[in-house]
Amino acid sequence: MRTLKKTSFSNETALIRVDFNVPIDNGEITDNSRIVGASKTIKYILNEGGSCVLMSHLGRPSGADKKHSLKNIVNEISKLLHVEVMFCDETIGKKAQRMVLNLKPGQVLLLENLRFHEGETSGDNDFAKELSKLGTIYVNDAFGTAHRKHASTSTVVKFFGNKKCFGFLLEKEIESLNRITKEGKPPVTAILGGSKVSSKISIIHNILPKINNLIIGGGMSFTFIKAKGGNIGKSICETEKISTAIAIMKTAQEKGVQIYLPVDVRAGQKFTNNTKVKKFDIYNIEENWEGMDAGPETEKIFHKVIMNSKTILWNGPIGVFEFKKFSRGTKAVGKSIIEATKKGAFSLVGGGDSVAAAKAFGFDKHVSYVSTGGGAMLESLEGKTLPGIKSIIE
Repeated sequence: MRTLKKTSFSNETALIRVDFNVPIDNGEITDNSRIVGASKTIKYILNEGGSCVLMSHLGRPSGADKKHSLKNIVNEISKLLHVEVMFCDETIGKKAQRMVLNLKPGQVLLLENLRFHEGETSGDNDFAKELSKLGTIYVNDAFGTAHRKHASTSTVVKFFGNKKCFGFLLEKEIESLNRITKEGKPPVTAILGGSKVSSKISIIHNILPKINNLIIGGGMSFTFIKAKGGNIGKSICETEKISTAIAIMKTAQEKGVQIYLPVDVRAGQKFTNNTKVKKFDIYNIEENWEGMDAGPETEKIFHKVIMNSKTILWNGPIGVFEFKKFSRGTKAVGKSIIEATKKGAFSLVGGGDSVAAAKAFGFDKHVSYVSTGGGAMLESLEGKTLPGIKSIIE
């Protein structure tokens, strides 16, 4: 891999694609973890005698607007880097070029929101060429956008020849995914949750040859239970995917992969935290009840599998964890993963809702790695080569 430590930054101006798409509420950043994640790369380049030009998007603006200006996060970046960060209210053009030209080693410049320009999301060649004038070397440290064929992640790279590399964050993401999909120490266990089988079909097909155990939880488990002849009450079910579920179970059996489904559930009559809760055998849920979380017997079975694993992937919650009454299954799985990690297992948590659950319950600090990219993580697990990674490797 083309990495930071194999690259010289002395008197170079690094044009760095970061992912500073942070949540902002009333002008306050509510989660700065993406800025924290990229700070190691920025500090390293500065310490190596380089200067940094940072480019990112924020939100999904339609044209320029103050609400989505990266000026709103300058102070937070400065605070975390312990360096005064300069800001350019333009993304490309003469002013940006002039500010870059005046940059000295050890200095940082943040450009205005990339998505104020249509050329960013369309991967426009002319926009990318203008961006390329703002650095002498290109660094991609934005895994969250690596699956996009955007100007700043894919097109711009061709203007830098061999002067390109991954940042620490993106390097770590690639290494962590490889530890699951290519170098996983057996037994390898994948825990897939969430509401829909349809969103996980490609992932399941890609990882089945590489794993030993597949734990299926959350709403998607009811499609499998229905496929096995179970009565699931009014639980969520993709009836059009029942044949797919049957095919997955058959393929798993052929490949020697053990599938673990819930055996009991905590159910509610209404989709709310205030509903009455009742436990059922998952194959016999009463008509007006909806399964919303794994039950206690399921927790024990999942725990045993996880504790016997050396490599663990967790993608998707085990129940409606946003409701306190139905968060027990997700919490139980998280605690089991932490315990297995302490015993020496490698654990990777990735995908929007599982990351949200890990952070909500404080698991994120105790697993081996938490992925920073939702869509990028999912596409990687599907076996796709991401444009932002491909452009650096080639």
